[in-house]
Amino acid sequence: MRRISIFGATGSVGENCVDLIRQAGGYDVVAVTGGRNVERLARTARELRAEIAVTAHDDLLDPLRDALAGSGVEVAAGAQALIEAAGRPADWVLSAIVGSAGLAPGLAALAQGNILALANKESLVCAGPLLRRVAAKDGATILPVDSEHSAIFQALGGESLDGVKDVTITASGGAFRDWPLERLAAATVAEASTHPNWAMGQRITIDSASMFNKAMEVIEAKEFFGLRADQIRVLVHPESIIHAMVRHVDGGVIAHLGAPDMRHAIGFALNWPRRQPLPVAALDLAKQGSLTFREPDETRWPALRLAREVMAAGGMAGAVFNAAKEQALDDFIAGRIGFTQMAPRVEETLAALSAKPGFADDAGDLETVLDWDRAARQKAAA
Repeated sequence: MRRISIFGATGSVGENCVDLIRQAGGYDVVAVTGGRNVERLARTARELRAEIAVTAHDDLLDPLRDALAGSGVEVAAGAQALIEAAGRPADWVLSAIVGSAGLAPGLAALAQGNILALANKESLVCAGPLLRRVAAKDGATILPVDSEHSAIFQALGGESLDGVKDVTITASGGAFRDWPLERLAAATVAEASTHPNWAMGQRITIDSASMFNKAMEVIEAKEFFGLRADQIRVLVHPESIIHAMVRHVDGGVIAHLGAPDMRHAIGFALNWPRRQPLPVAALDLAKQGSLTFREPDETRWPALRLAREVMAAGGMAGAVFNAAKEQALDDFIAGRIGFTQMAPRVEETLAALSAKPGFADDAGDLETVLDWDRAARQKAAA
């Protein structure tokens, strides 16, 4: 029986993974982890008969222990407990913790030689070379779970990049894709938290509206597939049916199409290298009728320009970009800054820290990444 762990089991990606496991059966669940939703975490641990349940928050250890009393599920809490749980033997580990907090558990899972199904895009953005080195050293495999990167992976079909001219990842445009530009400055948190196509958590939904999520995915595509920055394009595709396209040097284009349902990308990674039936809606193109595309307006979405600058800078730019973005998002949600102030805050942080020694160097270890992460958050908060 295949042994699996789910990190971020109470988030939208984690819950979709739990749904697939519930319907398929046949898995031995090692660890499930979550944040502050202790009740949901405990319910998931009981249902999947997990060996251990871990909350990221030390102060929630007792509530989690109470919720799992008599279940036989081991309980732990805190950042170190997450790392230790990731080090438990497993065949397949889903990394769906939101933010840079997912980096350390992901590295711990790779060090066990596991398959790491990566939904935590921050890991590759912040420390792509480090993740690849650890995976190569320990014989681990990294599989994409973001729908766009799963689509690229499937469209490539194992072909060499020598035959690839470029790739295109699509973006729905989020909540504000058709808003007048002058209205964006007054956009509220509630308005930014509603996505037209996907059912996701609040933070990633707001990142979709600002296109910071897509900017992260552009950087992730470069790191995951070894593409050049000039080989990665973004198209706004409101229907969210085509998730990515690979154009080859002979002019042919292979596109991956599917309903906007995260269970496809998760299920593909869960069953890889085989394909299995999944409980996702069948795509009916005749019923769909039409698909539309347009170039993204970087005046509306400056995050895409910043992504190109981050890829050009290399080194620790990705870690600084992500940390500043997370801090700016925190400040927007808390009402301290407006929607259109997030990108300038990130740009100012990148400019300020780019002068520090070591900015242009790849991280040799996790602590270096975390040092830059802390410095970026402090600068962005100031």
